[in-house]
Amino acid sequence: MAEQPKTMDGADWSLLVFLSLLWGGAFFFAGVAVKELPPFTVVLVRVSVAALVLLPIFFFYGHGLPRTLKEWSPFLMMGLLNNVLPFGFIFWGQTYITVGLSSIINAMTPLCAIIVLASFGDERLTLPRMIGVLFGVVGVAVLRGFDGSVSIDQTIGIILCLLGTTAYGFAALWGRRFLTGVAPIKSATCQLISSTFIMVAVVSVIDQPWTLSMPSNGVLLSLLGLAVFATALAYIVFFQILVRAGASNVMLVTLLIPISAMALGYFFLGEEIRMKEIIGALIIGAGLLFIDGRFLKLFTRKNA
Repeated sequence: MAEQPKTMDGADWSLLVFLSLLWGGAFFFAGVAVKELPPFTVVLVRVSVAALVLLPIFFFYGHGLPRTLKEWSPFLMMGLLNNVLPFGFIFWGQTYITVGLSSIINAMTPLCAIIVLASFGDERLTLPRMIGVLFGVVGVAVLRGFDGSVSIDQTIGIILCLLGTTAYGFAALWGRRFLTGVAPIKSATCQLISSTFIMVAVVSVIDQPWTLSMPSNGVLLSLLGLAVFATALAYIVFFQILVRAGASNVMLVTLLIPISAMALGYFFLGEEIRMKEIIGALIIGAGLLFIDGRFLKLFTRKNA
């Protein structure tokens, strides 16, 4: 049975807006960083520094690191699906498209999760959810455009970001099956550590960062913001909202992230906000509201 959204108070909404700024900032910080650094190197810095920030909190709450490969394996796979692949694809996509557009496509994450969970029999694909997924597909089509004016680069960027959201969908499936009951701070810290080891291997072969030029101060600050604020602190705020307001309400942050990211891209990077991006974001947002049943309940109340 679907979770009934709890009533959110002012503190819950404040945390939700704060989280949207943190995660919207992730697209902004990454957009700055990939102008000078390879995307996979940016991913490595993000996960490694965030892991270092969370480790003291992890130990403060009395958790211990896994000791065997078998104990590490759920976190290794979660790190791959929830960090390595989505961050890698999305940051790579951001070398082709704007901060705002990549954040709008990221709003497809809950829709991709529904498709994956339903495909593997973990959730039912109800009519409202089917409508929500359809809205998401239409929203992406609007972003892509119908007049042939979109460049090949932009198409590549959209596809890469969609691959990232698909990875998040499989992460939801893996987390439900193998990490249920694991303390949130342990799950977050161990998957970030796992992601760090994976990315060290990847970056050593592909990017060889020791051969790269020293990035500018602006990029270094962006990397710090990406790891500390948009990852480590964002995880803490996310789990706080999850406990206070429930999963249905925390999903609303997906509607707010594009607003934060587009605003940051517009004011600080001079990125254009086009009408089709606004329309596409609204359509995808409507799909998210269908998925968690808010539109249906609103309609039911009006006709009661």
